[in-house]
Amino acid sequence: MNHRLALAAADITSPVAGAEILVNGVAALCDPLGALYLPDHECLVVSDLHLEKGAAFARRGMMLPPYDTLATLNLLSAVITRYDPRMVISLGDNFHDRRGSELMPEAFRSVIAALARGRDWIWINGNHDPDGIFDLPGQSADELVFSGLVFRHEPSLLLGKGEIAGHLHPSATVCRRGKYVRRACFASDGSRLVMPAFGVLTGGLDLKHKAMHGLFDRADLIAHLLGRDRIYSVRFNSLIG
Repeated sequence: MNHRLALAAADITSPVAGAEILVNGVAALCDPLGALYLPDHECLVVSDLHLEKGAAFARRGMMLPPYDTLATLNLLSAVITRYDPRMVISLGDNFHDRRGSELMPEAFRSVIAALARGRDWIWINGNHDPDGIFDLPGQSADELVFSGLVFRHEPSLLLGKGEIAGHLHPSATVCRRGKYVRRACFASDGSRLVMPAFGVLTGGLDLKHKAMHGLFDRADLIAHLLGRDRIYSVRFNSLIG
């Protein structure tokens, strides 16, 4: 079973153990649900929601179970309830295609409006949804810069220090008690952080894939793997290739 779907079906109100890290000197907490919280700024960051992915596939004649948007919004509601952030930043590929936010059912639109009420909400544009959002609260931007951090969708080889990005859906594999376990993960060397995908129907790209080359100082790189109720932090050289 997809780990994100398993989390959506589990008791997501139980206590959790996150991982406290620094990104370019800024304190951050990696949450097992796949969100990042910046306590000094009361800011919650998620990435790659890929809302309405099932609907996007259905428009192309490929039928997927139509429950992904509700499941992803349930997870998002859980982390917002947990931290009650002043600001929410969603790091691109918020919707699975350009038409997703426009065609999204009103029931889901109302859920997002309720979650955003009383908060600043920034939608970073992604490669799947470069035109921004339609008739939803918040603002769209290609990137956001504050407090020594740069929030953008795709990691840049030219920009590393302080970058928090998504797009690559990092995952990692470890061996526990003789069994191989693969999980989505936060990937950070302390200078840059690449977020796990938050959407329940998203796949993952192994942290040792060539697309990750050059993004991190591997001597300092740690994969913070998502568990059911805690984060498992593993150094890069201890991961299974």
